Amino acid sequence: MLVLAQISDLHLDGTPRATARARRVIDHLRALAGPLDALLVTGDIADHGAESEYEEAAELLGLHDGDAPFPVLTCPGNHDSRAPYRKALLREPAAEGPVNRAHHVGGAVVLMCDSSIPGADEGRLDEETYGWLEDTLDRLDGETPVLLAFHHPPVALHHPLPDTYQLDRPRELAALLERRPEIAGIIAGHAHTPAATVFAGRPLMIGPGVTWTLRLPWEGEGVADRDAPVGLAFHILDDERRLTTHFRVV
Repeated sequence: MLVLAQISDLHLDGTPRATARARRVIDHLRALAGPLDALLVTGDIADHGAESEYEEAAELLGLHDGDAPFPVLTCPGNHDSRAPYRKALLREPAAEGPVNRAHHVGGAVVLMCDSSIPGADEGRLDEETYGWLEDTLDRLDGETPVLLAFHHPPVALHHPLPDTYQLDRPRELAALLERRPEIAGIIAGHAHTPAATVFAGRPLMIGPGVTWTLRLPWEGEGVADRDAPVGLAFHILDDERRLTTHFRVV
């Protein structure tokens, strides 16, 4: 059984408010009574894509000082900028190509994919990323369960804000899933609201936002509920490749 925590949409911008909300959820995860196999951070880590914002994220997440009690797996969102993300968060050369990473976690593989389009709010898994996905899956044995994680959900969530900027060309992703039964599910962020649905026959779990929560049309006026508590998700992948998600606030 694999136990993963997920946080998303920290939007660190150097303000005390953003820092406090991110620290609240990270401190909560560090204080859990039981171990986590990994923490997924599904994009919009920075608000402006500034190097200083990623330096703060690295410090909060304990990425470079060995302070994190669990592996921390990240992917970019539409507010992120690839070059400073690579330089300050990953300590890699500041290249501009998509940031895709494969992680072996327990008995599964988590593929953290880059769905960002530089300079745009919409999402897309580009040809390079699909090529990387195919090559990575080909190198596995076809029996190891795989989870895909990226920022933009590939479905409508019935709110005009996230639905305007969802993942483009979802049929390409659906075709990949049809060819690859080892993919057990998809984990996304971006929408600032916890949600669960099905895409191409696989579970699609969307984590809540750290910085604010989306107010749904029937919940009242104003898009952003900035007073809502900080949200997170726990995803469990069991031995039958069944993905179960629990949402929490802190």
